[in-house]
Amino acid sequence: MTQKTNALRGLYAITDSALLADGRLLPYCEAALRGGAKILQYRDKSSDTVRRLSEAHALQALCQRYSARLIINDDLALAAKIGADLHLGQTDGNLLSARQQLGADAIIGSTCHAQLELAEQAVEQQADYIAFGRFYASQTKPGDVLATTQLLQQAQQLNRPIVAIGGITLNNGGELIQHGAAMLAVIHGLFAADSAAAVEQRARAFSALFTD
Repeated sequence: MTQKTNALRGLYAITDSALLADGRLLPYCEAALRGGAKILQYRDKSSDTVRRLSEAHALQALCQRYSARLIINDDLALAAKIGADLHLGQTDGNLLSARQQLGADAIIGSTCHAQLELAEQAVEQQADYIAFGRFYASQTKPGDVLATTQLLQQAQQLNRPIVAIGGITLNNGGELIQHGAAMLAVIHGLFAADSAAAVEQRARAFSALFTD
């Protein structure tokens, strides 16, 4: 199994600018990686390109240290600049163009909301994984349509690892894995913590869901 495919199972940690402000970004992300996160997505919607480049470089170094993958959210230019992987939303660029620029070894994922048709299109455009959500009440995107475990089962036919996102906790994550989720994308359930030690503890608990 290659490093690329091996990465596509387990805890998928996603950064949040508010939760990880005031110097928490690097120590909290390292704690998540130490706790077993296989993928770390850098999600920052600000226009501060200098800071974003600096933070992405630092996170890339952390991911390499822990044999994890860094995925840049919705910024092909930044991903290409530092040699990272990429996640694209439905309005954030073309998957095929991204593949041409990043190459075959890059992991490229696609937001598919709660629609199997969008996932089918993503697979046709060479996405490495498909992401469905939200599954539960979410603080990040509270208005999104709810995805279902039935959708997870239907999407197995696409033969791509599936990321589940949206309000995922230690109490509900196991059910999603049982229905076919290969990765659990977690933001608040991981990083809304009082210390890096607490983040590591949560990451270990999420990672354990995949071995039970």
